[in-house]
Amino acid sequence: MDESEVKEAVRKYKPAERYTYADYASWDDDNRYELIDGEVFMMSAPSVEHQGISGELFRQIANYLVGKKCRVFAAPFDVCLSGKGDEDDTVVQPDILVICDKTKLDKQKCNGAPDMIIEVLSPSSTKHDKLIKFNKYKQAGVREYWIADPVDKSVVVHILENGRYFIGAYEGEGSIPVHVLEGCEIDLSGVFTDD
Repeated sequence: MDESEVKEAVRKYKPAERYTYADYASWDDDNRYELIDGEVFMMSAPSVEHQGISGELFRQIANYLVGKKCRVFAAPFDVCLSGKGDEDDTVVQPDILVICDKTKLDKQKCNGAPDMIIEVLSPSSTKHDKLIKFNKYKQAGVREYWIADPVDKSVVVHILENGRYFIGAYEGEGSIPVHVLEGCEIDLSGVFTDD
């Protein structure tokens, strides 16, 4: 389904130009969507490589968080970035997210900025993750935003300080400290594998 077909499918639910979480939650098809400023974006199914990278990052973070107050979630999981719940017009489904403030969680979603988000790039999501979501995450106050690139076998880390993201880049088989989780380090040797 291309983007024009997605928009047409969405219009059958509510004839509007801008949508909110309330609209989004009422759509009953099997497609995955995100809303950015009320505009609908369809998400494609991730590749095997994408799932492997995302799964390993999730596993390492989840293992670290056993017995700790923060929680890690994997897509599909809705995040209403502004915290307005049903009225929120920006709803994303990051590949991985860490939430330390459990008051942001309800039975369906996260309301407000997670502490950390990780996106794994795919050919269809590169611009979306590097530009559109980057700006939305910064604006919402996501304290740490990672972009994992399967092609370059690298991770670009963005740390939010005084409203700006400061960047660090990692590649190879070293480890990456998770700034929002003191003492947590991700071992890249298991993340980007060729098998």
